[in-house]
Amino acid sequence: MEQTVNMRFLIMGLIITALLIVSTGIYTLLSFHREVVQPGQEGKPSQPVVASSVKPRDAVNGFAFKIFKEMYKNFSEENLFISPYSIFTALAMTYEGARGKTAEEMREVLCIEQDNETFHEYVKMLYDLFNENNISTANALWPRIGLQLVQDYVNVIRTFYNGEIKPIDFSDREKAARIINDWIENQTKGLIKDMIPPNAIDPYLTTLIITNAIHFKGIWKVKFDEANTTDREFTTADNEVIKVPTMCLKGVYFNYTENDLMQVLELPYENCSISMLIILPKEGYNLSSVLDYLNESNFLQLVQSMHETKIDVYLPRFKIETPLYKLKEYLKNLGMRIAFTPSADFTGIAPRVMWIDKVLHKAFVEVDEEGTEAAAATAVIMVEIGKIFDCNHPFLFTIFHKDTGTILFIGSVVDPRSD
Repeated sequence: MEQTVNMRFLIMGLIITALLIVSTGIYTLLSFHREVVQPGQEGKPSQPVVASSVKPRDAVNGFAFKIFKEMYKNFSEENLFISPYSIFTALAMTYEGARGKTAEEMREVLCIEQDNETFHEYVKMLYDLFNENNISTANALWPRIGLQLVQDYVNVIRTFYNGEIKPIDFSDREKAARIINDWIENQTKGLIKDMIPPNAIDPYLTTLIITNAIHFKGIWKVKFDEANTTDREFTTADNEVIKVPTMCLKGVYFNYTENDLMQVLELPYENCSISMLIILPKEGYNLSSVLDYLNESNFLQLVQSMHETKIDVYLPRFKIETPLYKLKEYLKNLGMRIAFTPSADFTGIAPRVMWIDKVLHKAFVEVDEEGTEAAAATAVIMVEIGKIFDCNHPFLFTIFHKDTGTILFIGSVVDPRSD
């Protein structure tokens, strides 16, 4: 493996695995049925499926690849790191209260049915399982003080998502942002700071913020020796050759597989069932080629085809603190459109009409000789429909003295253009 690698693809492997969405460890723990890859079937796209026929695992993994591919279109020249699990969970909590066409569109994007006992059991099982595997994850609803949430919705969030209900005063948006950001920072062990900008909160219209936070810290099962870390050549996406600190392990047995497009390596963490999966395009292929191939089915086929192999590993040290990702347009491109308009129906959350104003996401990852630390948070910011006074047709107006109510002038406008 004396070859240079592309950092962005290493990071893609982390996105899909280190934050636990489709990690080999969880795959093993859940005892999923293995599907044999028939010769000649590699790389064939999966057939369209309806939400009711999709396993919860495949729904989460499918969303992971869809949202990552959509974001990659805008970030192909930059490091990109997200937690699909965090985004999916925040949206799933929102979807629990969607109704009508709003729910139909969200169902197509998330590939899960509402009131789905199997999915609810999966979500609760993951929550419990993660907290036994060096992972902490937390959910919270932040309703505006006085907002009456539907009790059935509250019960679902508390029972299956372990969500807290934290009423908050949005009229002071600086204070409200600070309270929620402190919660996120605490849940992510200080790695995700200033998640929600105060100007993302409307003191009059913001009614509910739904949050998820996740943190993971893992020590390599086989650690890299810092004494073996040296500066090695690394070829960037634009073919610039640079020198970067690169860790090294030689002659170690790891799970490994490959096909015509890529090499795939599993690096396990100690004392847990979590692994990092690194996907490296072969010469002649790039990230786009491999992303076109990957979906939830092909990913699991790669995992199932891995076998212990003696291998030399060269991996750059790296650290990524992402900007604040605004996910609204990516989700609309995936088909979730009505939820972001005043036509949205979230009456399953609260009787007051609400719609999604913003979906925000932020993430962090650091990989070194000892292991990996990663964290992420997602916020779904919901607003109510304010009264609209749109003078786009003929109207009357008066100028009057407020104390006495005396009308001083009165008029009508049928054509605002000057006479």
